Amino acid sequence: MRSVCVYCGSNAGARPAYAEKAAQLGDRLAREGLALVYGGGNVGLMGIVADAALAAGGEVIGVIPEQLVGWEVAHRGLTRLDIVSNMHERKARMFDLSDAFVALPGGFGTLDEMFEMLTWRQLGLGDKPCAFLDVDGFYAPLIAMMDRMVEERFLHADQRNDLWHGDDLDALLAWMRAYAPAHASKHLDLKRRKDMR
Repeated sequence: MRSVCVYCGSNAGARPAYAEKAAQLGDRLAREGLALVYGGGNVGLMGIVADAALAAGGEVIGVIPEQLVGWEVAHRGLTRLDIVSNMHERKARMFDLSDAFVALPGGFGTLDEMFEMLTWRQLGLGDKPCAFLDVDGFYAPLIAMMDRMVEERFLHADQRNDLWHGDDLDALLAWMRAYAPAHASKHLDLKRRKDMR
């Protein structure tokens, strides 16, 4: 694992704990030698996680649509800023640049981006670890909704269980690092079985 994509709010939220966790994550990624890939903004939790990673000497890559650059929210102090045409291109570029995905608290955009990655994984278009880094129970109702999806048979239990949720950075990083090799071997076994038919 060389890079982690972080989805998060363009606002800082109502509680100081959200900003504190964003800063902790940015700092930790940099100190672990992991590049931060994010939405390229200088506002809200986006700006906080990026600034923390930069302050710790980390590599930070922003990916931002032209429209948002025009609104003057682009972070101009990053290691690299990729300006793309639209949101669809942004998601694809961030997917290509990242080895794992983490959602901090956020709004519609944060959920849209994370759930698209989960959907791509469900459809076999990618198999990169996805995690919700919780703060003060922010994501508890969403996780409960996913459990309801399993109960009502709209989501397979293994797909729900294949998603990390918690607030501990040590546990998060350990899970992400263990995820890729385990799933790579699983999919290799599946490929071998198909090849043998």
